[in-house]
Amino acid sequence: MAPHLGITPKFAGALVPSLAFAPMSVALVTGSSRGIGLELCRQLAARGDSVIATCRAATEELRRLPVRVEEGVDVADEASVRELAGRLDVPSIELLVLNAGISNIDLIFNLDVRKVRHQIEVNALGALIVTAALLDRLHEGAKIALVSSRMGSIGGNDGGGMYGYRMSKAAMNAAGRSLALDLGPRGIAVAVLHPGYVATDLNHHSGNISPAESVAGLLARFDELTLATSGRFVDYQGATLPW
Repeated sequence: MAPHLGITPKFAGALVPSLAFAPMSVALVTGSSRGIGLELCRQLAARGDSVIATCRAATEELRRLPVRVEEGVDVADEASVRELAGRLDVPSIELLVLNAGISNIDLIFNLDVRKVRHQIEVNALGALIVTAALLDRLHEGAKIALVSSRMGSIGGNDGGGMYGYRMSKAAMNAAGRSLALDLGPRGIAVAVLHPGYVATDLNHHSGNISPAESVAGLLARFDELTLATSGRFVDYQGATLPW
């Protein structure tokens, strides 16, 4: 990528002028290489949003979409995120979707603390790191969407296990609630969202709904989000979930 100010976004393998972003809303999606993130990019682009798709390594499927791909972005690495912020040539981001996440099966009987810690770093701290780095691009009317999980619900935990994933998503939920309170006075609304049990690589495609169905619901939740509904924990169909 070219340096800041001289940058030209990459769309489906072709270079186009950065002015292509100007007439449309800009949406930035983390964790966009596959699964829910990939589908978010696909549907956002299809409806006319200018999409910045960030990921550690792009897939060919992502490269084929009409979106700007920013590779080499590790949300848990502050330096990586600062570099992303430094080379973005957009003055504002209307929708920030914090989707990047990882999952491991953690049982107390075979606990690997390193894996638990890494999930917390990516799933929870990563969302906070990205938001802080891009805060100067989020103006009045902007929206932040944290793609969390029902497994982050303490009140809804009826299965046990999955320590790293549950703990990281619970921490993400806490961050989302605080962001809603802190950024509300700036006119920025925040949603904490459960996408459903989606069939993706994360769960070896064992989910009971498709990425397309989940994302259609998530987009509806993004669109209806206001300051009055900011800071709530809901699923992709709009049902309120317990913290």
